[in-house]
Amino acid sequence: MKPLQTPRLPIGPDPLRRSRIPRRLSEVTTVGVETDPTDVGMTRDGVERIWKDARTLYRSGIHPALTLCVRRHGEVVLDRAIGHARGNGPKDGPDTEKVLATPETPMCMFSATKGITAALIHLLDERGVLHVGDRIAEYLPEFARNGKSGITIAQVLSHRAGIPNLPAGSLDLDRMDDWEFQRELFYDATPIHRPGKRQAYHAVSGGNLLGEVVREVTGKGIRDVLAEGILDPLGFRWTNYGVAAEDVDKVALNYPTGPVLLPPMSTMLTRALGLPPDEATVLSNEPRFLTAVAPAANGVTTANELSRFYELLRNGGELDGVRIMDPRTIRRATVEQSHLEVDLSLGLPIGFSMGFMLGGRRVSLFGGDTAGAFGHLGWINILSWTDPARAISVAMITTGKAALYPEVTRFLQIPRRIGMEASKIQDN
Repeated sequence: MKPLQTPRLPIGPDPLRRSRIPRRLSEVTTVGVETDPTDVGMTRDGVERIWKDARTLYRSGIHPALTLCVRRHGEVVLDRAIGHARGNGPKDGPDTEKVLATPETPMCMFSATKGITAALIHLLDERGVLHVGDRIAEYLPEFARNGKSGITIAQVLSHRAGIPNLPAGSLDLDRMDDWEFQRELFYDATPIHRPGKRQAYHAVSGGNLLGEVVREVTGKGIRDVLAEGILDPLGFRWTNYGVAAEDVDKVALNYPTGPVLLPPMSTMLTRALGLPPDEATVLSNEPRFLTAVAPAANGVTTANELSRFYELLRNGGELDGVRIMDPRTIRRATVEQSHLEVDLSLGLPIGFSMGFMLGGRRVSLFGGDTAGAFGHLGWINILSWTDPARAISVAMITTGKAALYPEVTRFLQIPRRIGMEASKIQDN
């Protein structure tokens, strides 16, 4: 039985701003290389149930493209894409040229980028290049202006620095890579509360600030530091901040979808992003954005590569025989800093470590009984995580940018289903 679909109006624009869903989903589905799930303690039927839930989310029409990759014990048991990378947005007509999405299609992961940046910061700490307990002002003395002298790197990672809102002008596409200009914006910022006192999600601001700390302590841009320290030794094609100019046209487009947001949610997101949500979505397709560096927001990757990154963390910092970091570094990076504290920016109870969103036994983005899981959400409908108790590493990337829509429970059902089909192999 097909899931119920919110009906479209017979005339006029669709108020839910959805893409057109073909009758035969097989025509827009691409399957990558997958291992026999029975070799790693799962079943073929279980994997297909996971994919059935992904198809159900796609049928909502909110996501022009969806790609999902699930690893179990390091083996890829599901690696599939459904929909179109380009040409099937809510405003695209039936005759618009369409480009099929595949598991190899790179997509912007938005705030899921924060997990990548957090891992890099902890790696630099392990190597003695910086220390997460240090004050930002020890590296950038002028940052101490306006009561910010005590803010630490750890507080930025755990969203407790008190500067959650992006300074005005930060998203000027012509100045995103002007690091001296960006630094001055942060030097002039004023905290909204005493650093360390409360959790308030730093949607973009924290990543930009950490990028400048990395530049100061290494003498290199954070894109180069990430490539040299993690990506290149492991042979990653994507998963860095933005892409090279020649790769811009390979990246899937993002689309404003779902009901138009109204206050107070629209006001909250505009304050955090520095732009209204729909404008930020359109900006994410701009070549200037895709070739810039935004360490909290413009990572570009595939679901396969993103799940592989989390497999590195699940495996204690080693992947395919290459040691990147010490297991102790990962354990420290995932120590709980807040337990279901209501976030001032998001208005939701979310547990954070120094850089990662944490799972829980009852309340969790990663499904039920996932106290040992950690990962990161991206623009509401992107999710990447690893659950060591289940030996899984997962990434799901979508291209519809809807904050609220009638079928949002279908998104939440996918991590829940994955947890059900990948039984626990150990107790946390």
